[in-house]
Amino acid sequence: MARNKHNSKKGNAPDARGWARDGQNASLWNGHLALKREGATVPETDVYDVLIVGAGITGLTTALLLQQAGKRCVVADAHHAGFGTTGGTTAHINTFADNTYAEVEQAFGKEAAPLFADSIRGAVELIRHFVGTCQIDCDLEWRQGYVYAETEEEVKQLEELYQSALRAGVKAAPADDVPTPVPYLAAVVFDDQAQFHPLKYIGGLLNEFRKSGGAVVENACIREVETADGYYTAIADQHRLRAKRVVYATHIPPGGINVLHFRNASYRSYVIAVTLADGAYPDALVYDCQEPYHYFRTHTIDGQPYLVAGGNDHKTGHDDPQKAFADLIAYTRKYYHVERVAYQWSAQYYVPADGLPYIGHLPGAPDGIYAATGYNGNGMILGTAAAQVLSDLIMTGESKYKTLYDPARVKPVAGFAEVVKESADVVKRFIGDRFGIAHIDSLADVSPDEGRVIELDGEKLAVYRDSVGDIHVLDPVCTHAKCIVQWNTEEKSWDCPCHGARFDCLGHVLTDPARADLDQLL
Repeated sequence: MARNKHNSKKGNAPDARGWARDGQNASLWNGHLALKREGATVPETDVYDVLIVGAGITGLTTALLLQQAGKRCVVADAHHAGFGTTGGTTAHINTFADNTYAEVEQAFGKEAAPLFADSIRGAVELIRHFVGTCQIDCDLEWRQGYVYAETEEEVKQLEELYQSALRAGVKAAPADDVPTPVPYLAAVVFDDQAQFHPLKYIGGLLNEFRKSGGAVVENACIREVETADGYYTAIADQHRLRAKRVVYATHIPPGGINVLHFRNASYRSYVIAVTLADGAYPDALVYDCQEPYHYFRTHTIDGQPYLVAGGNDHKTGHDDPQKAFADLIAYTRKYYHVERVAYQWSAQYYVPADGLPYIGHLPGAPDGIYAATGYNGNGMILGTAAAQVLSDLIMTGESKYKTLYDPARVKPVAGFAEVVKESADVVKRFIGDRFGIAHIDSLADVSPDEGRVIELDGEKLAVYRDSVGDIHVLDPVCTHAKCIVQWNTEEKSWDCPCHGARFDCLGHVLTDPARADLDQLL
C-alpha cells in the first residue's frame, strides 16, 4: 500500500463538552470549561529572547516569570493551552512528592532532601503568589493531606515517610482521625496542602502573560529547531519562530532519541469523578500506601460536589485501560456510596530513573536549549518548580537547584538499574510487538469505533473503523523510535509502549516525543 503523510489539521477539535484535550474522554476540568482563545498575529521576523514550546503549567509559568523579568517571550503549542497533561491532572498541591524524602536521601545524600523540600515549598508559594497578584479565580483551597497505611509493611513505609519529611523540614504529624471509610492502622497528616482547578489556573497565567506583552502561537507543532547566526529557528508547518533560547516544556523532549527518553518511563494514570448518594465527601486530600496508590479529594463545580478518585497507574501502552477504569471504579464503590460516575479519564506522566525530575540544559543539545521532565505524579508542583529553575538559569545562568535537577547528572547507583530496565523494556517491546499480532482475513473484522494492530496479507497495519463505518489504515510503526503502537480503547488513541508518544485515531501526533504523524496507508 502507498504511504502518504497527513495534511489535515492536527489534533482533536473542541466539542460540546468543552475545551479539547489529548484523549477522547472529557475530564472534570475541560468538561465544564471553555477557555478564552484569542487569535493573534505574531511577528515571525522578530528574534525573541525565549521560545517556550508547550503551554501547560511548566511552559506558561516559565513564560510568565521570564516576561515579567524583562525577557521577550513567545509560547508555541502544537494544540492549545491545557491540551496535554495539565488538562488531565487531579491538581493536588503537596509539600511532599511521590518520590519520598527518604528515597531522595538514599539516592542523593541527606543534604539533598531539604533542598528538594525547599524547591517544592517555593513552588507552592509561587502558586499562592500568582493566584493572589493576578487575581486568578481557580478554586484554590487549602487542605490537610492524609497518608494512611493498611498493613504492617505499609506502616513501616509510612513511618519512614514521616521521619524523612521531618528531617527535610516539612510539617507533618501522626494523625488519629483520617476522613476515609477505609480501615487503616496508622496515618500521617501534612498541613498546608491545597487543590485547584488546573485549567482555570493556567488560563489565568495565560491571560497575565498576554497582558505582559507575551506572544502565543497555537496549532504550531515544532517539527525541528535549526541553529544559525546566533539564534534558533523553530520550524512548524505554518510558522517560523526565531529565539535566542528555547525551552521544551513538553513533558518529555521531542524529536530524535535523547538520553532523557531512556531515563524516564511513561505511565498512564486513571481518574474518575463521581457523585455520592450520601454526600460524604472528604474535606481533605487523602492517599493510601498501596502500589500503585489510590487518592481522593473533593471538588465542587457549579454547586455540584464530586469525589475525584485516582490510581491504577501502569506503563503507557502496556495494560488494558478498560480494566484499569473498571478496577478503579470497583475500588471506589467498595468504600464510597457512589451514585454515578460522571467523568472518567486518563493522563500521562513520566517517572524519572533516579527519582528526581530533570530540569535544565537538554543533554546533547547546543547551549541555550532547555528541558524539564520526570515529574512523576506531581506535575502541578514540580512543573512550577521547574519554571523557577529554568527562569533562573536563563536570567542568571545559576539556580540553587541546578545540580540537584541537572538532566546530565550521573548517579551510578541511584538510577543505573532503572535505566537498564527501561532500555531493556524498550528493546523487548521493539522486538516482541512485531510478533503475536493478530492475523485477519478482512478489514471487515474490525468493529465500529475500534482500533486494532493486525497483519493482513503479510503487512502489519494499524486499523481504525470510525463510528460511521469508514476504515482508516495506518502504519503502526511509531515515528519516534520505530516501536509498534498499541490501541487505547478508552482514549481512542494509538499509544507507543516504548517512550510514550501518542497519536489520535487518525494518526495525528497527540503527545511527544514523536514529531511526525503515523503514515497513512488508506
